[in-house]
Amino acid sequence: MTDIAMIEAAAARLAPVVRRTPLLSSPFLDRIAGRRVLVKAECLQHTGSFKFRGGWAAVSALPGAVRARGVLAYSSGNHAQGVARAAQLHEVPAVIIMPADAPALKIDNTRALGAEVVLYDRAGGERREPIGERLAAARGLTLIRPYDEPQVIAGQGTCGLELAEQAAAKGVTHADVLVCCGGGGLSSGVALALEARAPGLRVRPCEPEGFDDVARSLMSGRRERNDRDSGSVCDAIVTDSPGEITFPILSRLAGPGLVVSDDEALRAVALAFLRLKIVLEPGGAVALAAALFRRDAIQGDAVLVIATGGNVDPALFGAALAGGDGAAG
Repeated sequence: MTDIAMIEAAAARLAPVVRRTPLLSSPFLDRIAGRRVLVKAECLQHTGSFKFRGGWAAVSALPGAVRARGVLAYSSGNHAQGVARAAQLHEVPAVIIMPADAPALKIDNTRALGAEVVLYDRAGGERREPIGERLAAARGLTLIRPYDEPQVIAGQGTCGLELAEQAAAKGVTHADVLVCCGGGGLSSGVALALEARAPGLRVRPCEPEGFDDVARSLMSGRRERNDRDSGSVCDAIVTDSPGEITFPILSRLAGPGLVVSDDEALRAVALAFLRLKIVLEPGGAVALAAALFRRDAIQGDAVLVIATGGNVDPALFGAALAGGDGAAG
């Protein structure tokens, strides 16, 4: 199981390649939220999301002979790119199984990073696992899961180590940390890092409406499932249920989940661009949306937000900006 020692070891392996992403703020966002808002811009990480951390941590931890045979991943986009780039830098093959309806930008980026992309029809009921099992058996590939993988969780936890230091430098030692959440890899990794380095900071998973399996699971005490696996603009964080490994960590360390609408996520995309000058995809803006539009569910004079990804389709980004929310900010 992932622990602080594993996270620190992942940080050491990542040190030569990772970007230390900034902690940003805007008085305009503070006014909307009714408190100080500090945004860690993981959209500026390699491949445009925090997923590079977990991809590198997992690929770099493999024994050399195993790694040389290549790696396999399932992903709608951000994990795909993180693993593809890590494999490219290690000069090993990568095969990524992606849904055919994933954003074209993410599919194209994954191919451009040197990975072989295999598409499947999830809308038609096709399942990725049998495809992956056949490829792994035929080629000797190692599967790197997007969140239910200890080394991936450790890599994502390095974001929490950075955040603990950056928050302390800003004088913030007690606050909620809002994290965009799918299967819980980032949320659980950050929660473990903060438990060890900044126990006054508490993770709050954030999800889109209709796909709030983590929030519901935290309330019920058991792993809940969503009724569907697509249908939100926040595609980057749509999962069936919390992970088997991640959920016990979140049950122990996380606060109640927060849920926002797709429209609120799009408004947060526009505000992030207008006020912080960063590009977010809707799934990467859910935590910021929660900070801005769920202010009564958050306590304290400050809130920390992890803006998790910026791999947004240009047309969708344009639509978010056209809908805008500049007047509100």
